[in-house]
Amino acid sequence: MALVVNGAEVATDEEGYLEDLSVWTPEIADAMAKEEDVDLSDEHWDIINFLREYYEEYQIAPAVRVLTKAVGKKLGKDKGNSKYLYSLFPYGPGKQACKYAGLPKPTGCV
Repeated sequence: MALVVNGAEVATDEEGYLEDLSVWTPEIADAMAKEEDVDLSDEHWDIINFLREYYEEYQIAPAVRVLTKAVGKKLGKDKGNSKYLYSLFPYGPGKQACKYAGLPKPTGCV
């Protein structure tokens, strides 16, 4: 499968995750979100950028529980809870946010 961004094809797997993580750009994230009728706000970008930093440090996409705890530590308790994260990423904060962040699907996600 492929996503077209700025006239270029970007290879994705059957679930829409990037096949080559190194090609990620914010424009790709926007294109992925638009396919799911999501307009990325500053709040979305806080989580997306957090995930990219987390992945860079640990080389793994965090499961939802780990994500929730880590977001709470870095961005505050008001953002480090499932209700907030699901309000931004209704298809699952781990799955959907990691996809937009250009990361692999988190372990444990169905």
